Amino acid sequence: MAITLYDATVPTFLQVLGSLRAVLDKGQAHAQASGVDPESLLEARLVEDMFPLTRQVQIAVHHSAGALDDVSKGAFSLPQPKPYDYAGLQQLLAESETAVRGWTPEAVNALESREVTLDRRGGSTFAGAAFLLSFSLPNFFFHGVTAYDILRTSGVPLGKMDYLGALRTSLR
Repeated sequence: MAITLYDATVPTFLQVLGSLRAVLDKGQAHAQASGVDPESLLEARLVEDMFPLTRQVQIAVHHSAGALDDVSKGAFSLPQPKPYDYAGLQQLLAESETAVRGWTPEAVNALESREVTLDRRGGSTFAGAAFLLSFSLPNFFFHGVTAYDILRTSGVPLGKMDYLGALRTSLR
């Protein structure tokens, strides 16, 4: 069985977006149980020169639902950061899951050869599949796990399975 671009992207985006939503839910519950305002977690960082939790989630979202949209338009441009409260960040993840679910296998697989220009690093042009697999997926994982790590180092009781989320036992 051949693995399609859809198989490699959409189910993976949904798995990690869902796990991030659950991780944020655990973060909120832990903060409330500890007498801490969950909003205080939004600006938490691993180190000073890294983005805070809010931006990590926003970038993960953009490298999933946003990346599919950008490839379909032929240009990737990371949006400017927006302020979110905790509930807004959770809503952003839910909306992204809905957007990703809206992509059909035919629509995603049609992006395979579509040219997409990256507005950074000299304006590189990629084939859609190469862009999604070599740029967006690695960024998606990086920012997703960094959001998880921020909450974990903030004392939220999380384990590896929280990040992995609902595992798939088959591709289809």
